[in-house]
Amino acid sequence: MSLDINTAAPDFTLKNTSGKDVKLSGFRGKWVILYFYPKDNTSGCTQEAVDFTSLLPSFVKKKAVIIGVSPDSVESHVKFITKHDLKVELLSDPDHSVLQAYGVWQKKKMYGKEFMGVVRSTFLIDEKGIIREKWDKVKVKGHAETVYQTMCSLQ
Repeated sequence: MSLDINTAAPDFTLKNTSGKDVKLSGFRGKWVILYFYPKDNTSGCTQEAVDFTSLLPSFVKKKAVIIGVSPDSVESHVKFITKHDLKVELLSDPDHSVLQAYGVWQKKKMYGKEFMGVVRSTFLIDEKGIIREKWDKVKVKGHAETVYQTMCSLQ
């Protein structure tokens, strides 16, 4: 399932690194950069989180929050944030319910083997909860800057 631009972003509640429930609809009035990534502490996922962290002050000035979601545990997220001094909010989706709702939990192939996994994707959600842009199969280099520039052009 793929979500279309100009449709409502599916609401959800997931645990953050403090073990608290975070609800997407709780961010109404702010822009949300919702990015899905495969695994904590892997090279591409680390670079993406570091890039979003470095641009966080610019996003905050534009009334935006950055939320990363992966199937990793809350404990894994805590270690990932600590190790790389990340400032973005990371949420844990161990049962893949949100990953499936956003259509990013898909069949993947590596070394001839098929498996289910996260396709690196980002959704730009406006202050009313509407998806304004999306990126599938994200290439990490320059992505955070592209998301920022796109958000600025839409605001």
